[in-house]
Amino acid sequence: MSVNCAKRGTITGGDKDTLAPVLKVSLPKNYTTHFKDKIIKLTFDEFVKLKDINKQLIISPPLEKSPRILPLNASKTVSVEFLEDLQPNTTYNLNFGQSIQDFNEANPYKNFKYVFSTGAYIDSLSVSGTVRDALSKQKDKDLSILLYEVDEKYQDSLVYKQNPRYITTSADTSGVFNIENVKAGKYMLIGLKDENQNHRFDPKSDKIGFLNTPIGLPSNEVFSLRLFKETAPFKAFKPIQNSGVSAFIGYDGNPKGLQVQLKKNKEIYPHKISQINGKDSLQLWFKPIKLQKSEVDSLEIDLNNGNYKQSFTFKIRNQKSDSLRISPVQAKILGLNENISLNSNLPLSKINEQKIKITAKDTTVALPFEIIYDEMNLNVQFKFKKEPQSKYSLKIAPEALLDFFDHSNKKPLLYEFETKNISDYGNLRLDVENVKQYPIIIELTDKNGVVQYAQIALQPGTINFDLIKPDLYTLRIIIDENKNGQWDTGNYLQKIQPEEVIYFPKSIDIRANWDVQQTFILKQ
Repeated sequence: MSVNCAKRGTITGGDKDTLAPVLKVSLPKNYTTHFKDKIIKLTFDEFVKLKDINKQLIISPPLEKSPRILPLNASKTVSVEFLEDLQPNTTYNLNFGQSIQDFNEANPYKNFKYVFSTGAYIDSLSVSGTVRDALSKQKDKDLSILLYEVDEKYQDSLVYKQNPRYITTSADTSGVFNIENVKAGKYMLIGLKDENQNHRFDPKSDKIGFLNTPIGLPSNEVFSLRLFKETAPFKAFKPIQNSGVSAFIGYDGNPKGLQVQLKKNKEIYPHKISQINGKDSLQLWFKPIKLQKSEVDSLEIDLNNGNYKQSFTFKIRNQKSDSLRISPVQAKILGLNENISLNSNLPLSKINEQKIKITAKDTTVALPFEIIYDEMNLNVQFKFKKEPQSKYSLKIAPEALLDFFDHSNKKPLLYEFETKNISDYGNLRLDVENVKQYPIIIELTDKNGVVQYAQIALQPGTINFDLIKPDLYTLRIIIDENKNGQWDTGNYLQKIQPEEVIYFPKSIDIRANWDVQQTFILKQ
């Protein structure tokens, strides 16, 4: 007798389905004219499902009411029901993106467009181009490109409150766009990073790009848009007490140039202002007010920034106050082109240089130094001459640092640093050619776009970056049109474009003990 053992295995069910669903019938037919229906029905050869339909489906011109789209579950038919009257003599383009997928394997029916006209013909013109961020090299996706018809009713303010005539998206990070089925005419071309997805420009949240003049269609021109975030007009919000001696002041816009006057019972009251790192908030510091536990007092603050003037009165209650704390920015290694940098948690009112000493290792000879105090950022720096491969000590004696509240460091502070050898750094020799105007700002950023080194060139000549930490850097040039030493954004209503930023196409590889010679020829 023989015994056969069954071989164990897994039933695979055949090859995986990789085919997209096929559209069998559309009612009415695609590219129909004289369209009068309320419902479009699309029937496929297999069961399909909808994925991210509200995000994927782009309807141009946009509708005030989103259509009702079914099915919610698997079906062979997708229906689109319009919930409002359509415009007469208008070509509509419904781009489904990749929202229609087969039910089992999610194979998408890619970039399906359903086009129809409520008039006698289908508009056939198109607008193409690219859209990118005006400053950052990082590429956004899901950008909106809008066309507003320039007629007797057109105003620039329409972008804030009205849907465009035509719309499309740049779905991937290439920034390439193409608006199809457009009729002949004049249009204002707008690009948006539309955070609210409402087809309108919300300056607080959205980035915008635009052309200063309307475009005329038909046209074979390829257009380019640069997106930027507008700087809002300065506006402050009512202070909120944070501690016994401070309050937060939130704001919109740029606080540079802000003048602050603090009053108590109509009398000027001492105060300091600093920036809260990483937030659109200032910290208002004021002298302690002696209150009983149940007492409440108030302070009045007057804010003045250009044309902006505002006064607030806010309540003060007894709260805990902090003691002075000092922390070093550097850990142990001090760059040869860096200053020793310390942060404080409270504003300083006096720094006694006689009680501060910088010495090299194994010596007692004090090195000369310069103190640089940045009150807005609560930062104090010590600038002195450094030598390679050396060790330094910063000694701060008790009561050398006096804060705004007349408290000082009670204990001595000691910070020790060391420098590396010159051979641990690299150097960059940069020649920039074909510059259309000076000054220019030359910046080296890290992989996250944070500026690590910067210089301003006022005229042609080699720009030298010495003692750079080894790394891969991104090089960019800013055309500083208003000569203020920084990149400036744009303004839509004032038709101000952001300052031009030009990126070097490759990373700059800085290696230890290397001199890199690079020429950057700017394109006009």
